[in-house]
Parts: sequence; structure tokens; C-alpha cells
Amino acid sequence: MNYLQGFNDRLLNVYFISGMGADHRAFSRITLPKAYSALYIHWTAPHKKENLAGYALRLASQIDTSTPFILVGLSMGGMMAAEIAKKFSPVCTILISSIPVAAQLPPYYRWASRLHAPNLVSPSLLKVLKAAARFKQALTWRPSPASQITHDMLQEADNEFLRWSMMAVLEWSNSQPPHPLYHIHGTKDRTLPIRFTHPTHVVPKAGHILVMSHPETVNAFLKEVLP
Repeated sequence: MNYLQGFNDRLLNVYFISGMGADHRAFSRITLPKAYSALYIHWTAPHKKENLAGYALRLASQIDTSTPFILVGLSMGGMMAAEIAKKFSPVCTILISSIPVAAQLPPYYRWASRLHAPNLVSPSLLKVLKAAARFKQALTWRPSPASQITHDMLQEADNEFLRWSMMAVLEWSNSQPPHPLYHIHGTKDRTLPIRFTHPTHVVPKAGHILVMSHPETVNAFLKEVLP
């Protein structure tokens, strides 16, 4: 099917949703073909006791749903995209280092949910541990620009949003995958291990931030699957 029929005189909007503790900079190495316009969904403060599905639908207010559009979700952003797709039917949904349904969360995430892990682990502590690990790495190798961006995004992320995000992911309950769906995932992803999900495209030896570590591969994937 030619989704662009009748819209050849305009760019097709592609909305990017970043992951937990990230923003539009996570997609700084991504380049779309000329027929597409990249737009970025911005995080807003979650409401008290708001779940991931409700929050995602509020984010959808940033999307012009009056014309065809495409969703690209990274990590937690992919879960948001799956929720938005259920209501607004994008041309297609593209996941990067993410999962389309809650059943593909690692089993130990559910255990963490029962223990209310986000209430036990402070986002500030996570930032300190991440910074310490980065300092240790810097003693033996020079961090890449991509690594610097990832570090900066986490350190600048709002602690309360991080805390809410962790619990929202742990309690996510979606069972309806988007359609059509394209999904790229690294074999070395430790955050959302590939053995629990079923991507359409696999990147050998790539980790969770393959969008920055393997931009050429992701760009080629987008060029292949974009209608």
C-alpha cells in the first residue's frame, strides 16, 4: 500500500519519543530520507499516580493526527509509542531497543515491581553510580561523543520523572502490539534483553544505546522500513 498517495507534496512527519532519562539528543545521529520530517516529543511532568498508558495519551497531544504520521520510540519511548498507536493508528510504529507488549519485560522487572524498587533506589544514587562508572572508564579509554551525550542526558534528567518512569515501566500492562510494527534490537542489550522479545531486525553485539553506538545501522534500517 502506498501510504503517501495524495501527500506527495508534503513531508511525512516522523515523531521520535526518547527513552527514560533521555531527550531529543538521543537521536542526534539519526538521519531520515528527504521525504520525511523529524519531530520530537517532549516529556512533561506526570500526574500523580498516572500510569504509562495515560501519560502516553497525554503526550499524543503533541502529534498532528490530522495527517498521516509515523512513530519511532526508543526504549521506554517505544512503550509510549505502542500505547499511542492503539488509539491514533500511525502509518507504522518503529521501536528501537524497546518492546511492544508488557509480556516481553524481563521477569525480574515484575519482581522489582512487587518490591517497589524505584522507592528503594534513589535516582540521585543511580546518577552517582553512573558518573563513577564513567570516571573509571575514562582512566582506561577516552569516552566517545555519544557516551558523553548519554551521560549528560542522565545527569540532567529530573529525579522525580526518573522515579515515576521506573515504576511506570514496571507496572506497564499493554498486550496489544502496534501494526504495522518494525523493531530493531541489539544482541547485547542488558536493559531489555533480546531473549525476551522478538525484533524484526537484529544488530549483533549492539547494546541498549545502539541508536548512538550504531547510527549507520539504524539509519539503514529506517531507510529500509519507512514507507
